[in-house]
Amino acid sequence: MTMFFRADAYERYMGRWSRLVAPALVTFAEVRDGDTVLDVGSGTGVLSFAVRDATTSGHITGVDPSPEYVSYAIRETSNGRVHFEVGHAEDLRFPDAAFDRALSLLAVNFIPDPARALREMARVTRPGGVVAAAVWDYAEGMAMLRVFWDEAIGFDPSIEAQDEGHMPLCKRGELAGLWRQQGLDDVQETALTATLHFTSFDDYWFPFQLGQGPAGAYVAGLSTDRQAALEQRIRRRLLGGGSDGAFDLQARAWAVKGTFLFVP
Repeated sequence: MTMFFRADAYERYMGRWSRLVAPALVTFAEVRDGDTVLDVGSGTGVLSFAVRDATTSGHITGVDPSPEYVSYAIRETSNGRVHFEVGHAEDLRFPDAAFDRALSLLAVNFIPDPARALREMARVTRPGGVVAAAVWDYAEGMAMLRVFWDEAIGFDPSIEAQDEGHMPLCKRGELAGLWRQQGLDDVQETALTATLHFTSFDDYWFPFQLGQGPAGAYVAGLSTDRQAALEQRIRRRLLGGGSDGAFDLQARAWAVKGTFLFVP
């Protein structure tokens, strides 16, 4: 299974969800005017822009390993307070205590070594600063993908291991456990919820055909006939055999925050 990362396709697939929960993570992390904020795994810039919109001063730096995502975010930037660059969460180029807040939205579970990334996020956060992140609850709380994987596995049981519900750090308590293991203080966890309105079945289905994420990669690898068969299964699941129309789906992300305390 090969995944493709295109910024425009991501925006159609998951970016619209990210924009719904980004402001809630900014609030949960208690970002304040004047804060210097690091956005780790910044993608198309959704979280950085939410910080920008919630504050009137302070600087935001977004870091992502994908040059295409960084280029896209830069094109969307019209505010000198926001800067994007290519970089890796496990090896941040910034000096110790460079930021008031280090945040990550819907990315920690995709980082190859999340513990190392968290240590780096803590290192570049000033003593007393906040390190926070959120990930989708793929197993139970992300209806768009839960519907997809339930029907895809019913269609082809051999792909059960690809279900994003098996991804690490996505269940309640797992992010908080990582934060505590890495020595963050005053660790708190909460649920961030969102509802997305789909105008039609195609509004739901078309983004899966763009090859984004594990689900999109699976769809892209199917023959035309098998794509059509899976599409019909999911259509029946969502519309119940009725005519096409609008519908809403809910999503939940688990968010965690902790305070970095300098230990000499």
